[in-house]
Amino acid sequence: MFNGLKTYGSTDLLSKLKGKKPFFVCIIATTATANIPGITGAGATPELMEYTPAGDVELIIRGELRCCNIPPQTIIDGASAPTPAMLTKAALELTNVPYLIADAGSRIKPDVPYLLINNDHGEDIRTGTAVKDPKKIFEDSKLIAKELSKSVEYLVIGESIPAGTTTALGVLTALGYDANFKVSGSTPINPHELKKDVVMEGIANAKIDIGNVNPFDAVKAVGDPMIPAVAGMVFGSDIPVLLAGGTQMAAICSFIKAIDPEFDFSNILIGTTSFVAKDENSDLLNIISQIGDISVNVVDPYFEKSDNDGLKNYLKGFVKEGAGAGGSILMALLLGYSIEDIRKKIEEVCK
Repeated sequence: MFNGLKTYGSTDLLSKLKGKKPFFVCIIATTATANIPGITGAGATPELMEYTPAGDVELIIRGELRCCNIPPQTIIDGASAPTPAMLTKAALELTNVPYLIADAGSRIKPDVPYLLINNDHGEDIRTGTAVKDPKKIFEDSKLIAKELSKSVEYLVIGESIPAGTTTALGVLTALGYDANFKVSGSTPINPHELKKDVVMEGIANAKIDIGNVNPFDAVKAVGDPMIPAVAGMVFGSDIPVLLAGGTQMAAICSFIKAIDPEFDFSNILIGTTSFVAKDENSDLLNIISQIGDISVNVVDPYFEKSDNDGLKNYLKGFVKEGAGAGGSILMALLLGYSIEDIRKKIEEVCK
């Protein structure tokens, strides 16, 4: 349908959304799981991981940081890649799409206007008590989406949460899915064994019967606050929803299906980046195939054509996705912008 886009599954909903009016929501949260050494690269240093969600949305809205002095980025052996929030910022500036920041449980609060869904950040999933009240987060998020869907034609929902692929693995595993060595990661070398060990420790401490657990109990034990927030918005929306992300959105779809095994995913689609889809160390499409018939749409911004060395590091396995980057680029494509327009805007904001 578009240059730079590849779709796995039905294109019916994608075709219907072309030229339609979207609304973008970025949900931020933190999990103490991110403090585990080596588990994530979603921040300039381990100490700055918990600042990443707040920093991401400050960059998107203000174009500058207020919560800390060092921008969210992945740094490995002296090389770095900018936060995917810059990709989202570019798409939002280019399209002028309205947006909302929602806090589902972020320890560091951003210096931007935001809607508070939940004030409690996620705990280390190894404890087996990761999320305080996922059912309330879910129900409150339903109310928000119900209101938002009155005035636009579809919602685009992204997330920013360091170690989100590990908590996603936790929920997928608890619900009985084969996700080990299949979730994505923000570094070229994905610490799969560490993620698996962390998840299994949490499942053991929570005494979860894998594959036979209430979905809210699964999130409460080994998930994060973002998962019930996004899922609640999906349930509360009366219009189509574009889930902007990769592994975390797969976990959300598994959570949705566990709540309602007959849920109709024909009004839902996933938008992610080629850096996730082409990652040889993960397998998003396999996870999605276990859940149901869900359209996965992969955007490629062709960073190999960019003069920005940081963006070129995405091609080496840095970052891959986050803050709604893939879905926001897909949103821009649906509004008529070319992938070349989008890449040039990304380069502009990254300067």
